[in-house]
Amino acid sequence: MAGGRTGLKESFVSLSLPDYRRLWWAGTFSFMAVQMQFLLRGILAWELTERDGAIGLVYLVFGGTMLIATPLGGVAADRLPKRTVMLWSQVALTAGATAMGVAVVSGNEQFWMLAAAGLVQGTAFGFYGPARVAFTTELVGREQLGNAITLSLLSMNGTRVVAPSLAGALAGIAFFGIGGAYLVAGAFSFVSFLAVLRLPRVAPAADLPPARPLAEIIDGVRYVRSRPHLRRLLVSSFVVIMFGFNYVVFIPALVKDTFDLDNDGWVGLISSAASIGAVAVGLWLAGRADQPGRWRVMAITGTIFGAGVVALALSPTYWVAVFVVIIIGGGTTGYQSLSNAISLNLTEPSHQGRVQSLLQLSFAGFGIAALPLGLLAEAVGRRQAMALMGAIATAAILIYATVERSAQAEIEAGDPEPAQGSTQTPTPDVDGRRPATELKPSTRPAQR
Repeated sequence: MAGGRTGLKESFVSLSLPDYRRLWWAGTFSFMAVQMQFLLRGILAWELTERDGAIGLVYLVFGGTMLIATPLGGVAADRLPKRTVMLWSQVALTAGATAMGVAVVSGNEQFWMLAAAGLVQGTAFGFYGPARVAFTTELVGREQLGNAITLSLLSMNGTRVVAPSLAGALAGIAFFGIGGAYLVAGAFSFVSFLAVLRLPRVAPAADLPPARPLAEIIDGVRYVRSRPHLRRLLVSSFVVIMFGFNYVVFIPALVKDTFDLDNDGWVGLISSAASIGAVAVGLWLAGRADQPGRWRVMAITGTIFGAGVVALALSPTYWVAVFVVIIIGGGTTGYQSLSNAISLNLTEPSHQGRVQSLLQLSFAGFGIAALPLGLLAEAVGRRQAMALMGAIATAAILIYATVERSAQAEIEAGDPEPAQGSTQTPTPDVDGRRPATELKPSTRPAQR
Protein backbone atom coordinates (compact mmCIF):
# COMPACT_ATOMS: atom_id res chain seq x y z
CA MET A 1 0.00 0.00 0.00
CA ALA A 2 2.31 2.68 -1.20
CA GLY A 3 1.47 6.30 -1.15
CA GLY A 4 -0.56 8.38 1.21
CA ARG A 5 -4.05 7.62 -0.08
CA THR A 6 -5.98 4.51 0.84
CA GLY A 7 -9.46 3.38 -0.06
CA LEU A 8 -12.17 1.76 2.01
CA LYS A 9 -11.16 -1.70 0.74
CA GLU A 10 -7.59 -1.28 2.02
CA SER A 11 -8.84 -0.02 5.38
CA PHE A 12 -10.76 -3.26 6.01
CA VAL A 13 -8.58 -5.70 4.08
CA SER A 14 -7.92 -8.02 7.05
CA LEU A 15 -11.65 -8.62 7.53
CA SER A 16 -11.71 -10.40 4.17
CA LEU A 17 -9.97 -13.32 5.92
CA PRO A 18 -12.67 -15.54 7.49
CA ASP A 19 -10.60 -16.67 10.48
CA TYR A 20 -9.52 -13.14 11.34
CA ARG A 21 -13.14 -12.02 10.95
CA ARG A 22 -14.16 -14.59 13.59
CA LEU A 23 -11.39 -13.36 15.89
CA TRP A 24 -12.55 -9.79 15.33
CA TRP A 25 -16.15 -10.60 16.29
CA ALA A 26 -14.99 -12.55 19.34
CA GLY A 27 -12.99 -9.53 20.43
CA THR A 28 -15.86 -7.14 19.74
CA PHE A 29 -18.29 -9.00 22.04
CA SER A 30 -15.61 -9.43 24.68
CA PHE A 31 -14.73 -5.72 24.54
CA MET A 32 -18.41 -4.86 24.83
CA ALA A 33 -18.64 -6.82 28.08
CA VAL A 34 -15.38 -5.41 29.40
CA GLN A 35 -16.26 -1.78 28.68
CA MET A 36 -19.64 -2.18 30.37
CA GLN A 37 -18.03 -3.63 33.50
CA PHE A 38 -15.36 -0.96 33.54
CA LEU A 39 -18.04 1.68 34.01
CA LEU A 40 -20.23 -0.43 36.31
CA ARG A 41 -17.28 -1.22 38.58
CA GLY A 42 -16.56 2.47 39.09
CA ILE A 43 -20.24 3.38 39.66
CA LEU A 44 -20.79 0.57 42.17
CA ALA A 45 -17.56 1.30 44.05
CA TRP A 46 -18.51 4.98 44.34
CA GLU A 47 -22.06 4.19 45.49
CA LEU A 48 -20.77 1.78 48.15
CA THR A 49 -18.01 4.05 49.50
CA GLU A 50 -18.06 7.56 47.91
CA ARG A 51 -14.24 7.62 48.04
CA ASP A 52 -11.67 8.02 45.24
CA GLY A 53 -9.29 5.78 47.16
CA ALA A 54 -11.82 2.96 47.32
CA ILE A 55 -12.31 3.10 43.54
CA GLY A 56 -8.55 2.95 43.18
CA LEU A 57 -8.39 -0.09 45.46
CA VAL A 58 -10.72 -2.05 43.17
CA TYR A 59 -8.45 -1.34 40.21
CA LEU A 60 -5.38 -2.13 42.32
CA VAL A 61 -6.63 -5.68 42.83
CA PHE A 62 -7.27 -5.97 39.09
CA GLY A 63 -3.82 -4.61 38.21
CA GLY A 64 -1.94 -6.57 40.85
CA THR A 65 -3.48 -9.79 39.60
CA MET A 66 -2.59 -8.91 36.02
CA LEU A 67 0.98 -8.24 37.10
CA ILE A 68 1.30 -11.90 38.08
CA ALA A 69 -0.94 -13.47 35.45
CA THR A 70 0.20 -11.61 32.32
CA PRO A 71 3.78 -12.99 32.13
CA LEU A 72 2.37 -16.49 32.63
CA GLY A 73 -0.19 -15.71 29.94
CA GLY A 74 2.64 -14.80 27.57
CA VAL A 75 4.33 -18.15 28.19
CA ALA A 76 1.00 -19.92 27.66
CA ALA A 77 0.46 -18.07 24.36
CA ASP A 78 3.87 -19.23 23.09
CA ARG A 79 3.39 -22.85 24.23
CA LEU A 80 -0.31 -23.72 24.09
CA PRO A 81 -2.92 -23.42 21.33
CA LYS A 82 -3.99 -19.78 21.54
CA ARG A 83 -7.62 -20.75 20.93
CA THR A 84 -7.58 -22.90 24.08
CA VAL A 85 -6.09 -20.10 26.17
CA MET A 86 -8.73 -17.67 24.91
CA LEU A 87 -11.59 -20.11 25.57
CA TRP A 88 -10.73 -20.68 29.22
CA SER A 89 -10.09 -16.98 29.74
CA GLN A 90 -13.52 -16.16 28.32
CA VAL A 91 -15.13 -18.72 30.64
CA ALA A 92 -13.63 -16.88 33.62
CA LEU A 93 -14.72 -13.46 32.31
CA THR A 94 -18.27 -14.72 31.77
CA ALA A 95 -18.41 -16.23 35.25
CA GLY A 96 -17.12 -13.05 36.93
CA ALA A 97 -19.67 -10.77 35.26
CA THR A 98 -22.55 -13.15 35.91
CA ALA A 99 -21.66 -13.63 39.58
CA MET A 100 -21.56 -9.86 40.17
CA GLY A 101 -24.89 -9.46 38.41
CA VAL A 102 -26.52 -12.11 40.60
CA ALA A 103 -25.08 -10.53 43.75
CA VAL A 104 -26.42 -7.06 42.89
CA VAL A 105 -29.83 -8.28 41.71
CA SER A 106 -30.28 -10.25 44.94
CA GLY A 107 -29.28 -7.21 47.03
CA ASN A 108 -26.19 -8.89 48.50
CA GLU A 109 -23.49 -6.78 46.85
CA GLN A 110 -20.53 -5.81 49.02
CA PHE A 111 -17.31 -3.96 48.34
CA TRP A 112 -15.14 -7.06 48.74
CA MET A 113 -17.08 -8.71 45.89
CA LEU A 114 -15.85 -6.00 43.53
CA ALA A 115 -12.31 -6.80 44.60
CA ALA A 116 -12.91 -10.55 44.12
CA ALA A 117 -14.37 -9.96 40.65
CA GLY A 118 -11.34 -7.81 39.82
CA LEU A 119 -9.07 -10.70 40.85
CA VAL A 120 -10.86 -13.16 38.56
CA GLN A 121 -11.01 -10.75 35.65
CA GLY A 122 -7.39 -9.64 36.08
CA THR A 123 -6.25 -13.26 35.87
CA ALA A 124 -8.38 -13.92 32.79
CA PHE A 125 -7.16 -10.76 31.05
CA GLY A 126 -3.58 -11.70 31.79
CA PHE A 127 -4.01 -14.84 29.70
CA TYR A 128 -6.54 -13.60 27.13
CA GLY A 129 -4.66 -10.49 25.94
CA PRO A 130 -1.30 -11.97 24.81
CA ALA A 131 -3.02 -14.96 23.19
CA ARG A 132 -5.46 -12.80 21.21
CA VAL A 133 -2.84 -10.39 19.90
CA ALA A 134 -0.31 -13.13 19.05
CA PHE A 135 -3.08 -15.13 17.35
CA THR A 136 -3.59 -12.18 15.00
CA THR A 137 -0.13 -12.71 13.51
CA GLU A 138 -0.88 -16.37 12.80
CA LEU A 139 -4.14 -15.51 11.04
CA VAL A 140 -3.07 -12.56 8.88
CA GLY A 141 0.74 -12.67 8.58
CA ARG A 142 3.03 -9.69 8.97
CA GLU A 143 2.07 -7.88 5.76
CA GLN A 144 -1.38 -6.92 7.10
CA LEU A 145 -0.51 -6.89 10.77
CA GLY A 146 -0.83 -3.14 11.28
CA ASN A 147 -4.23 -3.15 9.58
CA ALA A 148 -5.45 -6.11 11.66
CA ILE A 149 -4.28 -4.61 14.96
CA THR A 150 -5.86 -1.26 14.09
CA LEU A 151 -9.17 -2.95 13.22
CA SER A 152 -9.08 -4.85 16.52
CA LEU A 153 -8.60 -1.60 18.41
CA LEU A 154 -11.24 0.05 16.22
CA SER A 155 -13.68 -2.61 17.36
CA MET A 156 -12.65 -2.06 20.98
CA ASN A 157 -13.09 1.67 20.69
CA GLY A 158 -16.32 1.25 18.77
CA THR A 159 -17.74 -0.65 21.72
CA ARG A 160 -16.70 2.28 23.90
CA VAL A 161 -19.30 4.32 22.02
CA VAL A 162 -22.09 1.89 22.83
CA ALA A 163 -21.07 0.03 26.00
CA PRO A 164 -20.76 2.88 28.54
CA SER A 165 -23.99 4.48 27.33
CA LEU A 166 -25.77 1.13 27.48
CA ALA A 167 -24.34 0.33 30.91
CA GLY A 168 -25.19 3.79 32.26
CA ALA A 169 -28.69 3.67 30.80
CA LEU A 170 -29.39 0.18 32.18
CA ALA A 171 -27.97 1.13 35.58
CA GLY A 172 -30.29 4.15 35.69
CA ILE A 173 -33.44 2.10 35.04
CA ALA A 174 -35.02 1.24 38.37
CA PHE A 175 -36.23 -2.30 37.66
CA PHE A 176 -33.05 -3.18 35.70
CA GLY A 177 -30.26 -1.41 37.56
CA ILE A 178 -26.57 -2.21 37.95
CA GLY A 179 -27.24 -5.90 38.50
CA GLY A 180 -29.13 -6.29 35.24
CA ALA A 181 -26.38 -4.42 33.42
CA TYR A 182 -23.80 -6.85 34.82
CA LEU A 183 -25.89 -9.78 33.56
CA VAL A 184 -26.03 -8.26 30.08
CA ALA A 185 -22.23 -7.96 30.18
CA GLY A 186 -22.06 -11.64 31.12
CA ALA A 187 -24.23 -12.50 28.12
CA PHE A 188 -21.89 -10.60 25.79
CA SER A 189 -18.93 -12.53 27.24
CA PHE A 190 -20.72 -15.80 26.53
CA VAL A 191 -21.33 -14.78 22.90
CA SER A 192 -17.60 -14.08 22.64
CA PHE A 193 -16.92 -17.58 23.98
CA LEU A 194 -19.09 -19.05 21.22
CA ALA A 195 -17.20 -17.03 18.59
CA VAL A 196 -13.84 -18.26 19.90
CA LEU A 197 -15.12 -21.82 19.55
CA ARG A 198 -15.23 -21.28 15.77
CA LEU A 199 -11.58 -20.21 15.50
CA PRO A 200 -9.09 -22.69 13.97
CA ARG A 201 -7.06 -25.00 16.16
CA VAL A 202 -3.49 -23.95 15.39
CA ALA A 203 -0.97 -26.20 17.13
CA PRO A 204 2.08 -24.61 18.79
CA ALA A 205 5.56 -25.37 17.47
CA ALA A 206 6.40 -29.06 17.86
CA ASP A 207 10.08 -28.61 18.76
CA LEU A 208 9.64 -26.62 21.98
CA PRO A 209 11.89 -27.60 24.91
CA PRO A 210 10.35 -28.77 28.21
CA ALA A 211 8.24 -26.09 29.89
CA ARG A 212 10.02 -23.88 32.42
CA PRO A 213 7.68 -20.92 32.96
CA LEU A 214 10.01 -18.79 35.12
CA ALA A 215 12.98 -19.34 32.82
CA GLU A 216 10.85 -18.50 29.79
CA ILE A 217 9.60 -15.30 31.40
CA ILE A 218 13.21 -14.31 32.12
CA ASP A 219 14.13 -15.19 28.53
CA GLY A 220 11.35 -12.89 27.31
CA VAL A 221 12.72 -10.02 29.41
CA ARG A 222 16.23 -10.63 28.06
CA TYR A 223 14.85 -10.71 24.54
CA VAL A 224 13.36 -7.24 24.98
CA ARG A 225 16.47 -5.88 26.72
CA SER A 226 18.66 -6.97 23.80
CA ARG A 227 16.56 -5.03 21.28
CA PRO A 228 16.83 -1.26 21.81
CA HIS A 229 13.85 -0.26 19.63
CA LEU A 230 11.59 -2.75 21.36
CA ARG A 231 12.92 -1.85 24.80
CA ARG A 232 12.28 1.86 24.31
CA LEU A 233 8.79 1.19 23.03
CA LEU A 234 7.79 -1.05 25.95
CA VAL A 235 9.22 1.22 28.65
CA SER A 236 7.55 4.35 27.28
CA SER A 237 4.26 2.49 26.80
CA PHE A 238 4.36 1.29 30.39
CA VAL A 239 4.69 4.83 31.72
CA VAL A 240 2.05 6.28 29.38
CA ILE A 241 -0.58 3.69 30.21
CA MET A 242 0.26 3.42 33.91
CA PHE A 243 -0.28 7.13 34.48
CA GLY A 244 -2.22 8.59 31.54
CA PHE A 245 -4.87 5.89 31.17
CA ASN A 246 -5.86 6.20 34.81
CA TYR A 247 -7.97 9.23 33.89
CA VAL A 248 -10.85 6.79 33.29
CA VAL A 249 -10.79 5.76 36.95
CA PHE A 250 -11.69 9.31 37.95
CA ILE A 251 -14.52 9.79 35.44
CA PRO A 252 -17.40 8.71 37.79
CA ALA A 253 -16.15 10.93 40.64
CA LEU A 254 -15.39 13.80 38.23
CA VAL A 255 -18.93 13.75 36.87
CA LYS A 256 -20.80 13.12 40.13
CA ASP A 257 -18.68 15.17 42.53
CA THR A 258 -16.73 17.82 40.56
CA PHE A 259 -19.50 18.60 38.04
CA ASP A 260 -22.32 17.66 40.47
CA LEU A 261 -24.27 15.49 38.00
CA ASP A 262 -25.75 12.55 39.87
CA ASN A 263 -27.41 10.51 37.11
CA ASP A 264 -25.34 7.54 35.89
CA GLY A 265 -26.28 8.41 32.31
CA TRP A 266 -23.94 11.44 32.41
CA VAL A 267 -21.07 9.10 33.31
CA GLY A 268 -21.94 6.86 30.39
CA LEU A 269 -22.13 9.80 27.99
CA ILE A 270 -18.69 11.18 28.75
CA SER A 271 -17.18 7.69 28.68
CA SER A 272 -18.71 7.12 25.25
CA ALA A 273 -17.38 10.45 24.01
CA ALA A 274 -13.85 9.06 23.92
CA SER A 275 -14.92 6.66 21.23
CA ILE A 276 -16.10 9.36 18.83
CA GLY A 277 -12.50 10.46 18.40
CA ALA A 278 -11.27 6.87 18.66
CA VAL A 279 -13.44 5.59 15.81
CA ALA A 280 -12.61 8.59 13.60
CA VAL A 281 -8.85 8.13 14.06
CA GLY A 282 -9.16 4.34 13.77
CA LEU A 283 -10.90 4.56 10.39
CA TRP A 284 -8.26 6.98 9.12
CA LEU A 285 -5.39 4.88 10.48
CA ALA A 286 -6.56 1.41 9.41
CA GLY A 287 -5.33 1.75 5.84
CA ARG A 288 -2.08 3.48 6.87
CA ALA A 289 -0.87 1.44 9.85
CA ASP A 290 1.55 -0.61 7.72
CA GLN A 291 3.17 2.36 5.99
CA PRO A 292 6.60 3.92 6.79
CA GLY A 293 6.75 6.72 9.32
CA ARG A 294 4.25 5.12 11.69
CA TRP A 295 6.46 5.59 14.75
CA ARG A 296 6.13 9.35 14.24
CA VAL A 297 2.35 9.07 14.06
CA MET A 298 2.45 7.01 17.25
CA ALA A 299 4.49 9.71 19.01
CA ILE A 300 2.18 12.50 17.81
CA THR A 301 -1.02 10.73 18.86
CA GLY A 302 0.54 9.77 22.20
CA THR A 303 1.44 13.41 22.85
CA ILE A 304 -2.12 14.46 21.98
CA PHE A 305 -3.41 11.87 24.45
CA GLY A 306 -1.17 13.02 27.32
CA ALA A 307 -1.92 16.70 26.71
CA GLY A 308 -5.62 15.83 26.55
CA VAL A 309 -5.54 14.36 30.05
CA VAL A 310 -4.04 17.63 31.33
CA ALA A 311 -6.78 19.57 29.52
CA LEU A 312 -9.44 17.30 31.03
CA ALA A 313 -8.14 18.12 34.50
CA LEU A 314 -8.51 21.84 33.71
CA SER A 315 -11.96 21.61 32.06
CA PRO A 316 -14.30 24.16 33.67
CA THR A 317 -17.60 22.49 32.70
CA TYR A 318 -19.00 19.07 31.88
CA TRP A 319 -19.46 19.83 28.18
CA VAL A 320 -15.91 21.12 27.79
CA ALA A 321 -14.78 17.88 29.41
CA VAL A 322 -16.83 15.87 26.89
CA PHE A 323 -15.11 17.68 24.01
CA VAL A 324 -11.68 17.06 25.53
CA VAL A 325 -12.45 13.37 26.03
CA ILE A 326 -13.26 13.07 22.31
CA ILE A 327 -9.71 14.30 21.56
CA ILE A 328 -8.28 11.92 24.17
CA GLY A 329 -10.06 9.04 22.46
CA GLY A 330 -8.43 9.81 19.12
CA GLY A 331 -4.98 10.01 20.71
CA THR A 332 -5.56 6.74 22.55
CA THR A 333 -6.44 4.83 19.39
CA GLY A 334 -3.48 6.09 17.40
CA TYR A 335 -1.02 5.35 20.18
CA GLN A 336 -2.34 1.90 21.11
CA SER A 337 -2.82 0.68 17.53
CA LEU A 338 0.66 1.59 16.41
CA SER A 339 2.49 0.53 19.57
CA ASN A 340 0.93 -2.95 19.27
CA ALA A 341 1.63 -3.25 15.54
CA ILE A 342 5.20 -2.00 15.84
CA SER A 343 6.00 -4.30 18.77
CA LEU A 344 4.71 -7.35 16.86
CA ASN A 345 6.77 -6.44 13.80
CA LEU A 346 9.86 -6.11 15.98
CA THR A 347 9.35 -9.60 17.46
CA GLU A 348 10.06 -13.07 16.09
CA PRO A 349 7.17 -15.57 16.26
CA SER A 350 8.90 -17.60 18.99
CA HIS A 351 8.62 -14.69 21.45
CA GLN A 352 5.46 -12.84 20.40
CA GLY A 353 3.32 -14.10 23.28
CA ARG A 354 5.88 -13.14 25.91
CA VAL A 355 6.62 -9.75 24.35
CA GLN A 356 2.91 -8.97 24.17
CA SER A 357 2.57 -10.01 27.81
CA LEU A 358 5.29 -7.52 28.75
CA LEU A 359 3.60 -4.81 26.69
CA GLN A 360 0.28 -5.53 28.39
CA LEU A 361 1.89 -5.42 31.83
CA SER A 362 1.38 -1.68 31.44
CA PHE A 363 -2.30 -2.32 32.16
CA ALA A 364 -1.28 -4.08 35.37
CA GLY A 365 0.68 -0.94 36.21
CA PHE A 366 -2.43 1.06 35.35
CA GLY A 367 -4.42 -0.88 37.95
CA ILE A 368 -1.68 -0.78 40.57
CA ALA A 369 -1.23 2.97 40.19
CA ALA A 370 -4.97 3.60 40.59
CA LEU A 371 -4.89 3.35 44.40
CA PRO A 372 -1.94 5.72 45.07
CA LEU A 373 -3.30 8.12 42.46
CA GLY A 374 -6.72 7.96 44.12
CA LEU A 375 -5.16 8.71 47.50
CA LEU A 376 -3.16 11.52 45.89
CA ALA A 377 -6.41 12.95 44.51
CA GLU A 378 -7.91 12.91 48.00
CA ALA A 379 -4.81 14.64 49.42
CA VAL A 380 -4.09 17.36 46.83
CA GLY A 381 -7.26 17.49 44.75
CA ARG A 382 -8.70 15.48 41.86
CA ARG A 383 -7.85 18.02 39.19
CA GLN A 384 -4.27 18.41 40.37
CA ALA A 385 -3.69 14.66 40.40
CA MET A 386 -5.11 14.25 36.89
CA ALA A 387 -2.97 17.10 35.55
CA LEU A 388 0.14 15.42 36.97
CA MET A 389 -0.86 12.11 35.35
CA GLY A 390 -1.20 13.73 31.93
CA ALA A 391 2.09 15.59 32.30
CA ILE A 392 3.98 12.38 33.11
CA ALA A 393 2.46 10.58 30.11
CA THR A 394 3.33 13.49 27.80
CA ALA A 395 6.92 13.61 29.07
CA ALA A 396 7.36 9.86 28.47
CA ILE A 397 6.22 10.20 24.86
CA LEU A 398 8.44 13.21 24.17
CA ILE A 399 11.50 11.44 25.60
CA TYR A 400 10.75 8.34 23.50
CA ALA A 401 10.32 10.44 20.34
CA THR A 402 13.58 12.30 20.90
CA VAL A 403 15.65 9.15 21.43
CA GLU A 404 13.93 7.17 18.65
CA ARG A 405 14.42 9.99 16.15
CA SER A 406 18.19 9.77 16.64
CA ALA A 407 18.10 5.98 16.19
CA GLN A 408 15.97 6.26 13.04
CA ALA A 409 18.42 8.80 11.59
CA GLU A 410 21.20 6.21 11.99
CA ILE A 411 19.08 3.57 10.23
CA GLU A 412 18.29 5.89 7.33
CA ALA A 413 22.03 6.59 7.08
CA GLY A 414 22.60 2.86 6.55
CA ASP A 415 23.76 1.93 10.07
CA PRO A 416 20.89 -0.08 11.56
CA GLU A 417 21.03 -0.83 15.24
CA PRO A 418 21.41 -4.61 15.69
CA ALA A 419 20.02 -6.73 18.47
CA GLN A 420 22.69 -6.95 21.14
CA GLY A 421 23.92 -10.28 22.42
CA SER A 422 21.66 -12.28 20.13
CA THR A 423 22.38 -14.77 17.36
CA GLN A 424 18.79 -14.76 16.13
CA THR A 425 17.54 -13.04 13.00
CA PRO A 426 17.93 -9.26 13.45
CA THR A 427 14.69 -7.47 14.17
CA PRO A 428 13.40 -4.69 11.88
CA ASP A 429 13.30 -1.05 12.77
CA VAL A 430 10.02 0.42 13.97
CA ASP A 431 8.81 1.07 10.41
CA GLY A 432 9.10 -2.62 9.56
CA ARG A 433 12.26 -2.43 7.44
CA ARG A 434 14.48 -5.47 8.10
CA PRO A 435 18.28 -5.15 7.99
CA ALA A 436 18.67 -8.88 7.31
CA THR A 437 16.62 -11.93 6.34
CA GLU A 438 12.90 -11.22 6.15
CA LEU A 439 10.89 -12.98 8.81
CA LYS A 440 8.09 -15.00 7.30
CA PRO A 441 4.57 -15.15 8.68
CA SER A 442 3.49 -18.37 10.31
CA THR A 443 2.74 -21.13 7.82
CA ARG A 444 1.56 -23.77 10.27
CA PRO A 445 -1.64 -25.29 8.90
CA ALA A 446 -4.88 -24.58 10.73
CA GLN A 447 -6.33 -27.77 12.08
CA ARG A 448 -10.04 -27.70 12.53
